[in-house]
Amino acid sequence: MPSFTNKSNSVKQALIGAVMAISAISLIASVAASTVLDIRRQKAELISQLATYSDIISFSSVASLTFDDPETEAEQLKSFKAASIIENIHIYRIDQQTSEPGFFSSYNKFGIPPIPVRFNQIEALQIATFSDNNVEVIRPIKEEDVILGYVYLRASLGPLQDDINEKLLINSVIGLTILLLAFLLALRMQRKITNPIESFLKTVHQVSKNKDYSVQVDTINITELDILARAFNKMLDRIQQHISKQAIAEQEVRQLNLNLEQKVNDRTLAVKESNQELLNTLEKMHQYQNQLVETEKMASLGQMVAGIAHEVNTPIGLGVTASTLMQDRLAVINDSFEAKKLSSKQLAKFLNESAENLGIIYRNLNRAAELISSFKQVAVDQSSEESRVFNFEQLINEILMSLKPNLKKEQHEVVVDCDSSINIRSMPGPINQILINLVMNSLIHAFEGIDKGTMTIAVSVTNDECKLIYKDNGIGVSQDIKKRIFDPFVTTRRGEGGSGLGMHLVYNLVTQALNGSITIFSEKGNGIEFNIVFPIVNPPVKTRPASRS
Repeated sequence: MPSFTNKSNSVKQALIGAVMAISAISLIASVAASTVLDIRRQKAELISQLATYSDIISFSSVASLTFDDPETEAEQLKSFKAASIIENIHIYRIDQQTSEPGFFSSYNKFGIPPIPVRFNQIEALQIATFSDNNVEVIRPIKEEDVILGYVYLRASLGPLQDDINEKLLINSVIGLTILLLAFLLALRMQRKITNPIESFLKTVHQVSKNKDYSVQVDTINITELDILARAFNKMLDRIQQHISKQAIAEQEVRQLNLNLEQKVNDRTLAVKESNQELLNTLEKMHQYQNQLVETEKMASLGQMVAGIAHEVNTPIGLGVTASTLMQDRLAVINDSFEAKKLSSKQLAKFLNESAENLGIIYRNLNRAAELISSFKQVAVDQSSEESRVFNFEQLINEILMSLKPNLKKEQHEVVVDCDSSINIRSMPGPINQILINLVMNSLIHAFEGIDKGTMTIAVSVTNDECKLIYKDNGIGVSQDIKKRIFDPFVTTRRGEGGSGLGMHLVYNLVTQALNGSITIFSEKGNGIEFNIVFPIVNPPVKTRPASRS
C-alpha cells in the first residue's frame, strides 16, 4: 500500500504546484507589466506638466529680464507654492556681451534648501533627467527667437512614488486573493483526478503481489484514464495467454536440451579444427610477409649496388685512360732515350704530362675509394642490427653518397640540417634503411611534374631521445593513402613496379628495431613530412670521429 499512496501524493503535489505556479507567474507578469506601464505614463505626465510650468514661467519672466527686475520676478515665482511637486526654480539671465549665463532670480519651496546653480548642465538638462527622488529640466526663455535666459525646474518624485506604492499594495492584495482561489480550485480538481488513479493503483498492486492476472480494472469516469484501464485489462489478458504459451514452450525447450549438449560438442570440435587451420594460415602469412620484407631490403640493396657500380666505373675508367696515356708517352720517351735523341724540351713536356695524368689517376682512384668505403659501411650497417656509437651527420653523408647515382639523374636537392657534433649510440642499420626508403620514395612518387624539388633531413637530440624529421615539397598524398600508408602492399604505382612494402618496412624498423614512433603529416599538393622519434644513449664525448678509410 505505501508504494501507490506515495505515487498519489506526488501527483497531487504536482497538480497543485503546477496550478499555483502558473497562477503566480501570470499574476507577477501582469502586475509587473501594469506597474512599468503606469510608471512610464506618470513620468510622461510629469514631464508634460513641468513643460507647461516652464512655458508659463518663461512667458512671465520676459518682462523682468528685459527691465532687469529680479525682485518682481521673485514675487511672481512665489505663486508656484500652490504646485506641491515644485521644489526649486532658478531663472538664469544671458549676458548680452559675454553670452554667459548668470543667476537672476529663484524660488525654493518651504522647507527645501536652495540648490547650486546648474550653469554647466544647461545643455544636458534640456531633456528632463530623473534621479532617485527628483526630476530636473531646463527650458530657454525666448523673445522673438532671441534667448534671454533659462528657467530651471526641480520637481519631487514623492507623489509619484506614493502612487506607485499604493497601486503595488492593491495589486498584491488582489494577487493573494486570486492565488487563494486558485489553490482551492486546484485542490478540488486534483481530487477528481487522483481518486480514480488511487483505485487503479490498488488493482495494479494486487496483480503485482498475488500474480493474479484474471483481475480487471473497473471503468473510470475520466476518458484518458479509462482508455489506460482498458489497455491494462487487455495487457493482463495477453499476459495470461503468454504464460500458458510459455509453459508449453518450456516443455519443448526441455526436450530440445536433451540433444543440445551433443550438438554443442560436435560444433566445438569443428570450431577447434577451423581455428587451428586459421592459425596455420596466419603463421604462413607472417612468414610470407617477412620474406617479402626481406626481399624488399635486398631489392633496395641491389639497386644501390647497381648505382654504386655505375658510379665507381666512371673514376676507374678515367684512371685507366690516364694510365694508358702515360704508358704511351713513356714508350715514346724510352725510344728517344735509347736513340739518344731525347731533348730537354721533350723531357719537360713528358714530366708535365706525367704529373697531370698522375693527378687525374689519384683523384679518380681516391673518389672511387671513398664511394666504395661509403657503400661498404652502408652495406654493413644495412645488414646489421647491432648498436654502436656513430656520428649522425657522417651517417647521413654516407647514405647520400650511396644514393648519389639515383640523385644525379634528377635536379632535386637534399638539404641536411644536422649538428656535426651529434654522436649517439643506436642501431645505424635500421636508420640507414629508413632514410634510403624515404629518399627513394620521394624520388619515385613525390616529384611527378616537378623539375626541381627539395628533400630535407633534420636531426635534433633532446635528453635521451632523437628526433628525425624528413620532408619534401612534392605533390603529397591523398587522405585515403595517408590513412593506409604504413599498411603492407599500399602503393600508388600498382602495376608499375611498386611493391607497396617500402613504407611498411620503414614503420616496422622505427617501431620494432628502434623502439620508436613515426607520424605522417601531408596534404594533397603540399608535400609530405615524417616525424620519427626513438630512444638513444648519448655518449659522454661529443666529438666527431675520424673519417673511415
